[in-house]
Amino acid sequence: MNITSRTVLIVGGTSGIGRELARRFAAAGSTVVVGGRNPEALAQLAAEGFGTTELDVTDDGSVTRARDAVLAQHPDLDTVVAMSGVMLLEDLRDPAHFEAARATIDTNLVGTIRVVDAFTPHLIERGTGTIITVTSGIAFLPFPPMPTYAASKAGVHAYSEALRAQLDGTGVEVAELVPPAVATAGQDQVNPHALPLDAFVTEVMQLLAQDHTPNEILVERVKMHRWAERDGSYTELVAQRSQALAMLPGR
Repeated sequence: MNITSRTVLIVGGTSGIGRELARRFAAAGSTVVVGGRNPEALAQLAAEGFGTTELDVTDDGSVTRARDAVLAQHPDLDTVVAMSGVMLLEDLRDPAHFEAARATIDTNLVGTIRVVDAFTPHLIERGTGTIITVTSGIAFLPFPPMPTYAASKAGVHAYSEALRAQLDGTGVEVAELVPPAVATAGQDQVNPHALPLDAFVTEVMQLLAQDHTPNEILVERVKMHRWAERDGSYTELVAQRSQALAMLPGR
């Protein structure tokens, strides 16, 4: 995809990967609007020159209002990045985990569907555009302390595959961004092997700019997770990652 002249909405772009993607698209010459729930973060981004819109992916009305506001100002919108997400620890031996599971599914999976549904008719009418969903290496190689996070991202992967098939012939591309552990929000302290944010986004932008855009945006660091089953390393890697269950209280 041509990253130099797009009109891009990044939902969940007020921090971390989303914010850095916004800055890279803008630096390349694209117009960028960031959607999110945090008014202070949105104000900071507005001060940087970004368009902003308040948007809560768990609220149907909020998504609809944001869509209408964005399309009123940017009728040429051609790229939607749906990356709102939460990562929550869960102890499945304790039924109290269910609220975390519910919040995770509603944000990560249902929230993605809400955003995609809101903007797909516009992109189809234009006859061209790109939807970028965001999953995780954990979608393909579960991290046992975060079971519903893994399930939600696996769900987004499956949904992305079906969406791509259904939009075939419309001119609308579907690309799935699959991050590994990236050093944002303290991840570098939890995981010393987390990929630096700058290096990750640099590689992502290079992959997005390819002709044709890959169906899956896979940086080198995530390929061991994406292809673990194919490569025969899945069982061993899940066992290694299960050692992290010690981080759950009472384990």
